[in-house]
Amino acid sequence: MTPQAVLDIIDTARRKEARTGTFLQQMRERASRLPASVVIEDYAPATALFQFAVEYIEMAPRLIECVEACARQAGKAALFEPFVSAATRYFTQPSVLLVRYDGLDGLLIRAYLCHRLMEEMHENNRSIRASELVDMEATRANLLVHQLIGEPFANELDDAITVTVLQIAGSPDYYELNLDPFVEQVNHAAWNWMRQYWENLLVRNHIRFTLGSGRT
Repeated sequence: MTPQAVLDIIDTARRKEARTGTFLQQMRERASRLPASVVIEDYAPATALFQFAVEYIEMAPRLIECVEACARQAGKAALFEPFVSAATRYFTQPSVLLVRYDGLDGLLIRAYLCHRLMEEMHENNRSIRASELVDMEATRANLLVHQLIGEPFANELDDAITVTVLQIAGSPDYYELNLDPFVEQVNHAAWNWMRQYWENLLVRNHIRFTLGSGRT
């Protein structure tokens, strides 16, 4: 299955949402339960959350495609293939745990798993980690989705990601691998649009995080 197959699955869920409005209603309920650290500067918080969630979902197959293409161009396709395959299977072959979640709500969970897997992939290699490919705003986007999914389920998903990463790249050998060729490809101008789009996801949807002092 390819990233295009994931996009087709997302398109089907969007058409279903257009008929039912189920996910938008869920966002209305969840908007009222967000922690004080999450500020939505929009007259329609549920709509802002809805758009954020849809864009977050749609970024997942694009991120998969980016990692796959950059790994291939860097001559590291075999090394990154387990990450790409695992991220794609979240959508195309979901586990029994995820099957009961359908529509955009289910896809938000699958996208969270995908984005968190890629985040951990970055964190578990020295050269990728040093490159700071993962922007703080992207990390905050994952934190917001963690809140939207809700605990304890989101914590269970994080635990599943930890197990997957340990299976794929849990050895010191992976951490010490020189993956500068991959980093160079990700930083290539051809992919800048994706990084900027991903890193501005919160700002674009009028969402920000605050500290106790009120600073962002």
